[in-house]
Amino acid sequence: MGYQALYRVWRPQLLKDVVGQEHITRTLQNALLQEKLSHAYLFSGPRGTGKTSAAKIIAKAINCQKAPVAEPCNECPACIGITNGSIVDVMEIDAASNNGVDEIRDIRDKVKFAPNEVRYKVYIIDEVHMLSTGAFNALLKTLEEPPSHVLFILATTEPHKIPLTIISRCQRFDFKRITSQAIVGRLAHILEHDGVSFEEDALLMIARAAEGGMRDALSLLDQAISFADESLTLADVLAVTGAVSQHALQIIVKAIHEGETVKVLEELDQLLQDGKDPLRLIEDTVYYFRDMLLYKHAPQAEELLERAKPDEMFRQLAAEVNEEWLYRAIDSLNKSQLEMKGSAHPKIFLELALMKLVNQKVPRQPAQATTAAVASDEVEQLKGKIQTLERAFEQLKQTGSAEQGKEQTAAPAARRPKKVPAQARMSTAKVKETIKAADKRSLQQVTASWGDVMERIKSQSVPAHAWLMDSKPVAASASTIVLAFQNEMHRDMMDTKFRPVLEQILQEALQGQTSFVTILHHHWEQVKQEFVDEQKSGDEEENDTLIEEAIKLVGEELIEIVDG
Repeated sequence: MGYQALYRVWRPQLLKDVVGQEHITRTLQNALLQEKLSHAYLFSGPRGTGKTSAAKIIAKAINCQKAPVAEPCNECPACIGITNGSIVDVMEIDAASNNGVDEIRDIRDKVKFAPNEVRYKVYIIDEVHMLSTGAFNALLKTLEEPPSHVLFILATTEPHKIPLTIISRCQRFDFKRITSQAIVGRLAHILEHDGVSFEEDALLMIARAAEGGMRDALSLLDQAISFADESLTLADVLAVTGAVSQHALQIIVKAIHEGETVKVLEELDQLLQDGKDPLRLIEDTVYYFRDMLLYKHAPQAEELLERAKPDEMFRQLAAEVNEEWLYRAIDSLNKSQLEMKGSAHPKIFLELALMKLVNQKVPRQPAQATTAAVASDEVEQLKGKIQTLERAFEQLKQTGSAEQGKEQTAAPAARRPKKVPAQARMSTAKVKETIKAADKRSLQQVTASWGDVMERIKSQSVPAHAWLMDSKPVAASASTIVLAFQNEMHRDMMDTKFRPVLEQILQEALQGQTSFVTILHHHWEQVKQEFVDEQKSGDEEENDTLIEEAIKLVGEELIEIVDG
C-alpha cells in the first residue's frame, strides 16, 4: 500500500514542529544543547498532542552524529535508522499489551548492556499507566539509577494512575491541548504544501471537532479531503464530522427566541433526517448558547468562542436575548443531555428540551444602541413625565418637613418582628410534636446506626449523600427522627427532592423510624430551649395546684413549703 495517512506523513521530526507545546520543546532544546538531560522523563497529556513524537525526536537528538544539537539533523545514519525503526537500541514499547512483570524484568536485565549501534539506549514506554503493580515495582530501582547509557521516556494520558514512587523518579512534562488557532495554522500549512484549496471556516470546524488533538485533526482532514471534490469547503467538513452548521443553529435559536414551536421542530427534523446525531446537536446548541453568553460579557474575546463565529445574525441575537434566559437555557439543555445519554430514544428528549425552551418566556435585552432611533415626540413625553415627578417630589419634601419634628420627639416605633417563612413554621411545629414523643433510647439507636444509613444512601444516590452530609440526628421518637442542618439549601433538598430515598433507607436500616423532619441547627437550639422552658413552667403550675389543694384540706398553718 503506497498511500500513508496524513498524521503519519506529517508526524513531527523536529521539536519546533511539535505544535502548541513551546513550553516543553524550548526546555528540551536547551537541555539537549547543554547536555543536561535527565535519566527519566514522564510525558503526560491528552491524546494526539505530541508526546510520543517528542520522545522519538529526543532519541534522535542525543544519538545524532552532530550532537550536541537542539534538533536532530535527520540525515545521519542514526537519525534515519531511529526514524524508520531499524535501530534496536531505541525501543518503543506499548504498555497496554506488554504490561506484565516478565516484560519489565526483561528490560531491567538488558539495560546494563551497552548499546550496539548508537551512543544511548532509549526506552519509550507508551501508555505507561497500563502497567500492573508488579511491573511498576520491577521498574522502580532501574528507573531511579539506570546506567549512564540509558534514557527512559514514559508517556501517558492518565498520569493519576501512575504510582507516586514512579513519578518522583522522573522529570515530568505536561502536554496541553492544542489551541484551535494553532491547529488551523498547521492544517493550512499542510494543505498549501499539497496544493489543496480550502475555506478557512472548514479548517476551523475541523480544529473544533478535534478538541485539542493534532492527530485527530489530521485524521479528520484526511477524511474530508477524500470526501471533497476540488477544494475543501465547510459543507464537506460538516458532512464528514456530523457537526451542525452555525446557520442551522441560528435558525433554530431564532425560532426558539420568537416562540415558533412548529419551525423549531421542522428544522430539528430536517437536521436529523440529514444524519445529524441528536447528542451532537444538543452539544452544539449548548456551546452556541455558551458562546453567546461569553460574547455578551466580553465581545472582544472572539478567539475564546467554541462553536460560533460572530456574524451579523449572531450579534443581533446576542443583543436581544437576556443573560438570565441564557443561564436557564444552558442549565436546561445540560440536564436534557444527561438524560439523553442513557436513553434509547434521544430524539424525543431533544424535542422536549427545545420545546421547553420555546415555552420559557424570553426577556429581551434593553437595546442601548437603539435610543438614538426613538421618535422625538416619545422623548418629549418622557421629559414631561420626569418634570412632573420632580415637582411632586419637591412637594413631598416640603410637606414632610413639618411632620419630621413631630416624629423626632415621638418615641421610636417598635421594630416589626422578622416574619418567619411558612415552611419554617410548619417544620418547627412538626419538630415540637416529635420532641414530645422523643426519648433518649431512640436517639441512641439512631446515632449508632447513622453510619450505616450514610453508607446505604451513598450506594443508592451520591447526590443525596452529599446533601445529607451537612446534617446530624438531634432527637428521635419511635417513628420519627429530627435532622438538624447547618445549611438551608441542604435542608430544602433533603426535605423535597431526596425525601423518598432517605425514608426508604431509614425503614431498611432502623426498622421503625420511617420518617424524618428537618430543621436548621440554630432554629433547633431555639426550639429545644423553648420546649425546656415550657416543661419547667408546666411543673411549677402543677406544684402550685398541689399546694392549694393541701391548704384547703389541712389549713395554711399546718403546711410548710421546703425548696427541693
